[in-house]
Amino acid sequence: MTTLQQIKLRCPVCETHFASLAGGTSGTARVRRSDFRDDSPGRSTLPYLVHVCVCCGYAGPVEQFDPSVEITPDVRERVWSELAPRLPEVPSMLLLPHAGSEKYEAAAKVAEWQQADARYVAELWLRAAWCCEDECDTEAERYFRRKAAWSFDQALDSYDGIEPGERAAIAYLVGELWRRIGDDAQAAEWFARVPYEVVDETSQEYIVAVARRQAEEPEEWLP
Repeated sequence: MTTLQQIKLRCPVCETHFASLAGGTSGTARVRRSDFRDDSPGRSTLPYLVHVCVCCGYAGPVEQFDPSVEITPDVRERVWSELAPRLPEVPSMLLLPHAGSEKYEAAAKVAEWQQADARYVAELWLRAAWCCEDECDTEAERYFRRKAAWSFDQALDSYDGIEPGERAAIAYLVGELWRRIGDDAQAAEWFARVPYEVVDETSQEYIVAVARRQAEEPEEWLP
């Protein structure tokens, strides 16, 4: 079941106090899809897990509005020059000024400007793509999946960007992202990489099997 509650936030860029809706779920989630999105009744809370300042457009999950968050002059300038112009001309105090995909796009940009780790940035781009699915925006969905794939790739290239036990799953996810984008060649390359990222054959046998199925049986691709 989806639950929403109004919260009060203070923007660390412009110090504006504003209200936002935060989401949560209760109950048991269903089996995840092949791109790791939970196919559960509460997945509609996704747009409410990030928040956007109604004045300057700064965005992120609730912890990014904590008083301890420090904003560098460069990030502050980019928020005002790149995000603020996308806000409505007349500032709105409504709780839902943006689509979920727009909120995650802004959050991902802020995270990149803050030089957050690539894994974190990739998760934001992936969630933007998921929101696009719900918004029926196919072109933007592909765009955000590319951004997610590139960021996950960057995280895998980093020495400590991904924990060893997660590398096989992330390699598979990158393949799945390219598969959903429509680039079968890149998808196949990433699915083939999965077995080489395994650190425990017993516990990770399932991810190797799924990657093999996605690569070898395209006519029966998982949803």
